[in-house]
Amino acid sequence: MLQDPQGRKFSYLRLSITDLCNYRCTYCLPDGYKCNSKPDYLSLDEIKMVVASFARHGINKVRITGGEPSLRRDLPEIITAIKNTPGIEKVALTTNAHQLDRKVQQWADCGLDAINISCDSLDGRMMKAIIGRDNLAEMMAGIDIALKSPIKQVKINTVLLKQHNYKQLDQLIDWVKDTPISLRFIELMQTIDNKEYFKANHVSAEEIGKHIESNGWAQILRGKNAGPAKEFCHPEYDGHIGFIAPYSNDFCASCNRLRISSVGKLHLCLFGESGYSLRDLIVKGRETELDQFIANVLQDKPDTHFLHQGFSGGTTDLAMLGG
Repeated sequence: MLQDPQGRKFSYLRLSITDLCNYRCTYCLPDGYKCNSKPDYLSLDEIKMVVASFARHGINKVRITGGEPSLRRDLPEIITAIKNTPGIEKVALTTNAHQLDRKVQQWADCGLDAINISCDSLDGRMMKAIIGRDNLAEMMAGIDIALKSPIKQVKINTVLLKQHNYKQLDQLIDWVKDTPISLRFIELMQTIDNKEYFKANHVSAEEIGKHIESNGWAQILRGKNAGPAKEFCHPEYDGHIGFIAPYSNDFCASCNRLRISSVGKLHLCLFGESGYSLRDLIVKGRETELDQFIANVLQDKPDTHFLHQGFSGGTTDLAMLGG
C-alpha cells in the first residue's frame, strides 16, 4: 500500500475526468467555466491504465469527479471500466445533479456503488441564487431513483454560506428525519479567486458540529476508506448528518486520498502548488515505470495544507480538481 513519510496510508483515489462544469455556483465558478484552449482529457484507455496502476498500489476506492463528470458522454463506460479493475472494491461519483433523474439508473446498472449529490438548499429560489439555476425538481426525482437503485450509498453535499443558506440549516437537518441519506455540510474553503466571498460567507465547521451535537447527534467511527467527513447519527432519524472541516487542526492527519486531474496530473493535496504529470507514463509497456513514479512522488506529500495562513496553493477554483 502507498505510504507517505508521515506514515499515512492511501486507499482512496479521486479521479477527475473533466474540469468542465455547466453551473455557476457562487462559491466555485460564479462567472462560469472558462477555457482558453481545448483540453486534452484522459481517454478511456488512459483512465483504465492509471486506475490499474493505483489498484496495484492498494487503492481500492475510486471517486469519479469533475468539474461535472456527467458531461462526459463516456461516463457509463468509465464507471464500468473502473468497476472491473482488479482490486477496486468501490466506485463512487460526485455530481451537481445535472439530468440526475435521467442518468442515475444507467450509472447504477454500470456498477456505481455510491453517489454524492450537490444540493445547497431545499428552496428553489435559494438554489438559483447559489448555483445559477433551480434544478430542485430533477434533483429530488434523481435522489428518489438512486435510493431505489442498487447504489448502496447516497450522500448529499451542502456548502453552508453565511449570506445564503445558513439560515436553512435546521430545515436541511429535518430532511434526513425520514430520508435514508447522509447529509454532509462542507465548510467553505478559500481559493485564489474567492477571497472576498470567503470572508463574507465562511461558516466555521466547529460551529456546525456544536449545533449538531447539542441536538442529540452522536459521532460514528470512520471506516478505513471513508472520506474526510465526521459523521453523526440520531436514534430518531433515518439519515445521517456529517460535516467536512478542512480548517480543523486534525484534518490532514487522517488523509487517505490522492487526486488525479482530468489531464493526468497526480496531486498530493487539493491545495498543493502543482501536480506531477503522469501522461508520458500512461502508455502500454511503461506500467512498471508508472508504478514506481507514483510511489516515489508520494514521498513529497506535505504534512498539511496551509489554508489557515490563507494559502490555497495552485487551486484557482474547486472545479479544477473536483474538491
